[in-house]
Amino acid sequence: MTGDDATVGGMAARYATALFELAQEAGQIDAVQGDLNRFDALLNESEDLRRLVRSPVFSADEQLKAISAILDRAGIAGLAGNFIRLVAQNRRLFAVTGMIRAFRALVARSRGEMTAEVTVAEPLSDARLDEVKQALREITSKDVNLQVKVDPAIIGGIIVQLGSRMVDASLRTKLTAIQTAMKEVR
Repeated sequence: MTGDDATVGGMAARYATALFELAQEAGQIDAVQGDLNRFDALLNESEDLRRLVRSPVFSADEQLKAISAILDRAGIAGLAGNFIRLVAQNRRLFAVTGMIRAFRALVARSRGEMTAEVTVAEPLSDARLDEVKQALREITSKDVNLQVKVDPAIIGGIIVQLGSRMVDASLRTKLTAIQTAMKEVR
């Protein structure tokens, strides 16, 4: 599964759009987004859950039963709970993270906001997060929601993806550039 796959992206966008329209009609956009964020956090915390979601080895029935138990225990019900169950039943659980990302983008767009994916080597303090938000607000002239991902592999620095634009100021990238330049000198 790759998030760059056009098929997954298109399908994820269609599912997210349907959920967004239902949530909008029901006046539950914030509640649905909160539940989806909680489910996304569960995915980020549990390798076993990620395996269940991504693996084609599990049948739709097995995925649905496991996901239902997880949703019940996490208190995720209503539109978001039904949506995730439907995704499992339709054998599309492998794309649920793309669906959540697309839903967030639809919510942000409806509010005149933008979403930036920020990757850092270690968690940022609230003050640093505010600095990043302010800098992006100045660039875009819009409110920017941050989705922060911690990836120690970047060693240090920051990677920011805002829409189709990406700025990679990670130490790993800089070291790779130096290594490449040194190879060319030889």
